[in-house]
Amino acid sequence: MRQNVTRARWRRLLGAVACGVVVMTGPVPIGATLQAQASAAVPTSVDELLAAGNRELAARRAAAALAYYEGALALEPERYEALWRTASTLVDVAEYDSNTGRRKAMFGRADTLARRATRVNPSHPEGHFQLSRTLGRVALSAPVRERTQYAIDIREAAKRALEIEPQHAGALHVLGRWHAEIMRLNGVMRAIAKTFMGGKVFGEASWREAVRLLEAACAAEPARTVHLLALGQVYRDAGDKPAARRALQSAIEAPLFDVNDEAYKREAERDLAALR
Repeated sequence: MRQNVTRARWRRLLGAVACGVVVMTGPVPIGATLQAQASAAVPTSVDELLAAGNRELAARRAAAALAYYEGALALEPERYEALWRTASTLVDVAEYDSNTGRRKAMFGRADTLARRATRVNPSHPEGHFQLSRTLGRVALSAPVRERTQYAIDIREAAKRALEIEPQHAGALHVLGRWHAEIMRLNGVMRAIAKTFMGGKVFGEASWREAVRLLEAACAAEPARTVHLLALGQVYRDAGDKPAARRALQSAIEAPLFDVNDEAYKREAERDLAALR
């Protein structure tokens, strides 16, 4: 009976999505005007909901994708793909949300779902990667003094993903950014982090590793704006301005793929202009 009620609820919700109205999805309210293909039938099974979410994500409509993924998760709360895809899309939606409270709530839910995904299927890399990515975004949105408290968990999650899949581009990216963010701390903050928050681990950070890992991410996925942007920023901060210009220009010229690519391209444009 309960599952039938849940299915009916999500049938009504996704019917509203198809009509293009404002929806509320999951424990975190996500308000968005959604457009769906008028001819498309409203999906009701977990597999159909995941497939519909994947189509919306491929079209770079993150809020619509999130509604479908939340629907799949409501029907099958321990479905691994639903867990990590919902976590991932929550991060996409939250990344440029100007509402601090809403962004924090979405990151928090993404953290919960990613951790659950790693428990449901610990031998698959995607849950570990999404956990590292979520924690990384939380850290980047936190004040500098608070970022180091996330560093050990980010590193461990990314390294676990790479132990399972050594060429996982996302995990390579996260670990490369980890090295860069530690190196970007001022000397005092880095010394405090090394002394009180993991010692040897923080001492391993280097620009060389940041460059190597982000170059590997770009080699694995050469047309992803987000990798090229991060690589350009690392080249810049490591002192290689010609390489930074090339990477940032490549980020600007890369095809649109990820949900937030326009924002990444604007960031690359600003960074490139500042180098000239």
